[in-house]
Amino acid sequence: MIQSMTGYGAAEHVEGGVRYALEVRSVNHRYQKLLIKLPEYLQFTESTVEKAVRKRIVRGSASCTLRVQGEDGGDLCPINARVLQAYLEQLKDVRVPDGLEVTVDLSAMVTLPGVIHSPELDDEARRRQTELVAGLAGRAVDALIEMRREEGRALREALLSCTAVIRERLERITERAPVVINEYHERLKSRVATLMEAGGFELQVDGLAREVAVFAERCDISEELTRLASHLDQFVELCDKGEPVGRTMDFLAQELLREANTIASKSNDAAIARDIVETKAIIDRLKEQVQNVE
Repeated sequence: MIQSMTGYGAAEHVEGGVRYALEVRSVNHRYQKLLIKLPEYLQFTESTVEKAVRKRIVRGSASCTLRVQGEDGGDLCPINARVLQAYLEQLKDVRVPDGLEVTVDLSAMVTLPGVIHSPELDDEARRRQTELVAGLAGRAVDALIEMRREEGRALREALLSCTAVIRERLERITERAPVVINEYHERLKSRVATLMEAGGFELQVDGLAREVAVFAERCDISEELTRLASHLDQFVELCDKGEPVGRTMDFLAQELLREANTIASKSNDAAIARDIVETKAIIDRLKEQVQNVE
């Protein structure tokens, strides 16, 4: 079944008086994009987190944030007030244009080199931290995937509802299309009869038939209807695929709209025009929903 690109997952672990909390969020994106935020002293685990996420998320923009605190909520990496003060003193000497008000973002300042004391870890400690972070990442991604699946179920119902309405409109257009030719034939015969009666001349039957045939060829939408039905069948099949199909769905939605536009340009009937306008509106809704499919 399809999955949404929107989701959230989190995992926590407490060990040795230290609380680790990792969050993973994802939103829709054309490609795969990943942003990882880790404490400075755990930067060496970034590849572990990246591997855990990229293995499970094929498409979408995901952000991973790991926070490490003492059980009392205190920061394990204390701020070096002397270094921070030195940065602030340097900023005082910076000249800014008159009338421009400058504010200092302390949350950004603490990310500067030397502001945070990072504990030194030996090889064994690094190995344990890597295993711990890997476990957190795995659990957080599991929770994220579960939410994406739940969103995917809702998306599937919405997409199938749209395709059902489009099929209903296409059935009405398919039934109406042959009638349009017959009605044109009858109108043309009536007009010709009126002109012949007024002008006192006769029109060959084959001439009338040629005119109707030209009209029928110009307004023939059977191929477009067949392709639309085929695209809808493919779209419904994709809804139950267990792999990323968002890009394929997006392509099919564009093809659906293209065929609908062709029918709109060919149709010379008010009833068909009304149905195709409604069909295009539903396809637009379909395209919006597809943007969230992985």
